[in-house]
Amino acid sequence: MTISRAQMATLLDYTLLGPEVTKVELAVFIEEAIELGVGAICVPNNMVNLTKKAQEAGITVATVAGFPHGKTPALVKGAEARLAVQNGASEIDVVLDIANVKAADPNVLLSEIVAIREAVPSPIVLKLILETAVLSPAAIAVAVRAARAAGADFVKTSTGFHPAGGATLEAVRAMAAAGEGKIGIKASGGIRTWEDAVAFVEAGATRIGTSQAAAILREG
Repeated sequence: MTISRAQMATLLDYTLLGPEVTKVELAVFIEEAIELGVGAICVPNNMVNLTKKAQEAGITVATVAGFPHGKTPALVKGAEARLAVQNGASEIDVVLDIANVKAADPNVLLSEIVAIREAVPSPIVLKLILETAVLSPAAIAVAVRAARAAGADFVKTSTGFHPAGGATLEAVRAMAAAGEGKIGIKASGGIRTWEDAVAFVEAGATRIGTSQAAAILREG
């Protein structure tokens, strides 16, 4: 696949989500994101209100809800998402209840996803984190189809915080196959090089979540 550095930059969700992130570190991160020309940044929910400079530079601001374990009620995740939108976020990455994703019960998944989608309706971009490293291909397919049915915009591989690991090419291919081009695919977790990023795009990813945007784009 031939992809330019500028094209790759627009696919990157440049991420800074560690629990120890300070306001000074966030400010430096935003300056770097602007310099790199990334499409979006993903920052802690309680720091969205500090991203005005990124927004003014045309960078989309994303944040997380139910992060990183997904074990909060759907209504709480929806409230988190709604507050983030009020503070300036236009994209929300929500961790689904991973036990329910593993169980592959579409009705249970739909109930959770619909509650969150109703809290932050379109045009807010809703991305659902599946934690694919702990899922079977069949469970991935069920989750992707439920996400499509409930009106989500993206399915995402991983939080990047689970000990089982992050994105794999096999998981992205399974997500893309189930999505049939009707939902975005975000690969995230362990993507650190230009070669990695290109491989995931070739596998079907339409967004790349990474904390290593500078390293990736330096190689492009």
